[in-house]
Amino acid sequence: MISRALLVSLVLSACGAASAAPVKITFWHSMDGVADLVEKFADDFNRSQDQYEVVPSVVGNYREAEPKLLAAVKAGKEPVMFQAELTFFPKLAADGLLANLDRFEKSFGPDFARDFYPALWAGGEVGGVRYGLPWNVSVPVMYYNAGALRRAGVGAPRTLADLEAAARKLGGRGKKPLLTVADAWTFESLVAAQGGSVTRDGKPNFTSPEVVAALDLLARMVQQGTAVGRTLDEAPRAAFDFARGQNSLVFASVANWPDFQKLALLFELGGAPMPCAQKCAVSVGGANVVVLKSASAQEQAGAVAFWKYLMEPANLRTWVERTFYVAPRRSVQGQLADFYAKNPYRAAAFAQLDSAVPRPKEPGYALWRLDLEEAISKATRGGVPARQALEEAQRKALAR
Repeated sequence: MISRALLVSLVLSACGAASAAPVKITFWHSMDGVADLVEKFADDFNRSQDQYEVVPSVVGNYREAEPKLLAAVKAGKEPVMFQAELTFFPKLAADGLLANLDRFEKSFGPDFARDFYPALWAGGEVGGVRYGLPWNVSVPVMYYNAGALRRAGVGAPRTLADLEAAARKLGGRGKKPLLTVADAWTFESLVAAQGGSVTRDGKPNFTSPEVVAALDLLARMVQQGTAVGRTLDEAPRAAFDFARGQNSLVFASVANWPDFQKLALLFELGGAPMPCAQKCAVSVGGANVVVLKSASAQEQAGAVAFWKYLMEPANLRTWVERTFYVAPRRSVQGQLADFYAKNPYRAAAFAQLDSAVPRPKEPGYALWRLDLEEAISKATRGGVPARQALEEAQRKALAR
């Protein structure tokens, strides 16, 4: 016979289990401009179930968030989830800081995984292990002054040869048509179009023919007066120069579309796929959602559950329409027909994922790209021959 005291104890234990607090999932991200939307997704997810509570926090831009995460790991105060920019992501995996998500991937089923564009899904693997899950996905786009191109009698350049020819027709009267920024990511796409890569066999590949050809193109156009070089720090000024009509063509992220649209008050803003060369290819930008290795099994499960919620078609549609990031799932494209129809340039620019390639996954590339960007700047601003600048960058990168 159960005693009164034991019965009371059992009832209290049952009540306590029933009212247990949900598992807290801390999520550090860099989406400051749409922090309200991330909060809404988290709130909606939290209301949809009672197992987990996602708590998002903005921790600065990518470059600010990275040292904050490493400091938090050192202090034992890291979050459960983190938005890892694609060049920082491999380093986190190599340093053993990320949870192996293979078991969750197996639970998704093959149809779910196949719905993602191959370059995006592959971008979450390092050494054959799943450490990352795609979230904010961007591709580079060629923005242009549509009116200026029409007056010059040229269409949006489809190849790099077309780009040079168009820039010659658009130039003159102090105008330098192509605005080129010393940014490793957009440069990677120029190299990919040449059929190459900025890394190979785990090492920098800056002196390869394809990399040299890509930088030679930009340096040649600067020398001919049909392009102007800017550093990443000068990007805000460069955007205003484009808006003022000093430049007619610029490569930038598809997610920058709303920003350019706000600046383009005096002309029609066009957008087109990146120019092709030996092939059509673009380097995927953005970040993966990762789960820190220190997270408990329940926390890991909650983080993945929230990511799957973000990937639901209705949520992806809201995400794309608000942020202009690219939908990572093929099945969502049909739901974006109205979004594409609002602007005649959007569909082609957003349709580059079929020719996308992952960003370099070498852990060292997070630092090597700084040497590459320095070489781009020297060739497009300092008059240093492309090969010479790249050879110096290769030496620096190998010495790191």
